[in-house]
Amino acid sequence: MSLVKLKTILDHATENRYGVLAINTFNFETIKWAITAAEQENVPVIIQFYPGYDTFVPQDCIAYMAKSLAQKASVPVAVHLDHSPSYEIAVGGIRNGYPSIMVDGSALPYKENVALTAAVVRTAHVFDIDVEAELGHVGFGSSATSMTNSDLFTDPTQAREFVELTNCDALAIAVGNAHGPYVQTPNLDFERIKAIRNSVNIPLVLHGSSDIPDGQIRKAVNLGISKFNLATEYFRAYYNTLKCDIGHDKTDDAHVLITELGGQIVDFLRGKMQLVNPKRVSM
Repeated sequence: MSLVKLKTILDHATENRYGVLAINTFNFETIKWAITAAEQENVPVIIQFYPGYDTFVPQDCIAYMAKSLAQKASVPVAVHLDHSPSYEIAVGGIRNGYPSIMVDGSALPYKENVALTAAVVRTAHVFDIDVEAELGHVGFGSSATSMTNSDLFTDPTQAREFVELTNCDALAIAVGNAHGPYVQTPNLDFERIKAIRNSVNIPLVLHGSSDIPDGQIRKAVNLGISKFNLATEYFRAYYNTLKCDIGHDKTDDAHVLITELGGQIVDFLRGKMQLVNPKRVSM
């Protein structure tokens, strides 16, 4: 199929109860490997970029490469700008070529989050750009409080109101998940996931999917979460594979080394795709 809107992929995943990996990238290889893995599994995939990495690589470069590879892909591929904490960064993603964007006002008071999200959605929808938002606050795995303080979690009733007020296209929720490496094993609040799924009619997103036990991920899929963000484990797999291959002195040619890494990292991603979409449901 090639380049497809985020909402198209996630609506299909939500209706058919399967998960889609949303893979954070930072260079050509991390994009290419993610799409290659999706093609080998014959499943949709979402390529995304965290705007905080724009000091390393310009946002528009990632958007251009990702869309170019997506257009040649044999499976549905969406291209998405991840966490944007302000109107300027989120809408700047439209200027930089992203077909969908995330606005993250979750650190703001509720009314300010609603106002920011609604403003981004109004602008984005003029340009037919899909918008992911966040309610509740997904913190960092380095703090146990982020995973255990239910005051930070998404309220199901408030989620319904938030979606109605903002008209966002997908909703990231806080249910015991967190970003980055976890200091302790997370325990997702499945009753809360179920209640949120019953409260809203748009796709749900789980940030911080790295290192959540497989059984919990499978249950989250069954309860209706459709988008699973993957960054920490992916970048770790890249680093560890690179470190191992360099340590074995396989080659002194960077081009050859990167080519050899690809097969192992694609296999890693295929395993994660099988976890969230075991029946290989596609569009």
